[in-house]
Amino acid sequence: MIKTSINMKSLQKTKKPSWLKTKIKSGNNFNELKSLVKVGNLNTVCEEALCPNIFDCWERRSATLMILGDVCTRSCGFCNVKTGKPNWNDSDEPNRTALAVQQMGLKHCVITSVNRDELPDGGSGVWASTVKQIRQLNPNCTIEVLIPDMKNENGPLKKIFRSRPDILGHNMETVKRLYSIVRPQAKYEWSLNVLSKSKSFGLKTKTAFMLGIGETAEEVFLLMEDIAKTGCDIVAIGQYLQPSKIHSPVDRYVHPEEFEIYRKAGMKMGFSWVESGPLVRSSYHADEQAIKGMKN
Repeated sequence: MIKTSINMKSLQKTKKPSWLKTKIKSGNNFNELKSLVKVGNLNTVCEEALCPNIFDCWERRSATLMILGDVCTRSCGFCNVKTGKPNWNDSDEPNRTALAVQQMGLKHCVITSVNRDELPDGGSGVWASTVKQIRQLNPNCTIEVLIPDMKNENGPLKKIFRSRPDILGHNMETVKRLYSIVRPQAKYEWSLNVLSKSKSFGLKTKTAFMLGIGETAEEVFLLMEDIAKTGCDIVAIGQYLQPSKIHSPVDRYVHPEEFEIYRKAGMKMGFSWVESGPLVRSSYHADEQAIKGMKN
């Protein structure tokens, strides 16, 4: 276990610090992507999750498309995506998603989804079809997927793995102790198993987790060590931001220097790449993360 001497004074909760402020700037690329998403009747996690990087990413022509609708069957304490009973099923969505990737001119695309626990296959069939159609229509585009845990069921997971995305992402989100609080319908071991199983298929893997939601430094290092044991390639670490008053409160605003401590520790653990900073999200500058992570 890595020991740390992080100054806990920097962990006190204050008003949102300057390093978390982003510029609201919408140019031609932002407006074009917004139009493509609307016309294609598609969803993006950028909008649904109120991502602070949406203006920067969309202006860079980078968006994370969200499949299987916009209603999630789970209710996580940190997530702004709508929760409830989905009544949405769209057989044309994989085709529209592939077309949107083409129209956006993406060289690296990121696809994610809501949880669809009510479906027998968890939505894995739609996942596999989406990857296949993106590949057919965009042969020069690398594909990164950010998938749910599929309740750790082998059948649905293997269906997605066999579609051969370039990067298989599944987020740990937080430390083990906080799962029952902020991820009550998930299990820490399930998420670790998703990463381990995907490596057994020879896939490049990626995960992400948040800081500032109640964890301790010791728990963060334990989480990183557990992730390293799965053989995971890329790790993204960012600051938790409360989407609304009904969501889990921010416990602390983590100083950029602490993020750098975790980045260096992760590289020493053997990860191909660690992206760590207050505004980092799993899909933030994902194209750059992919290049760095896939080179090593």
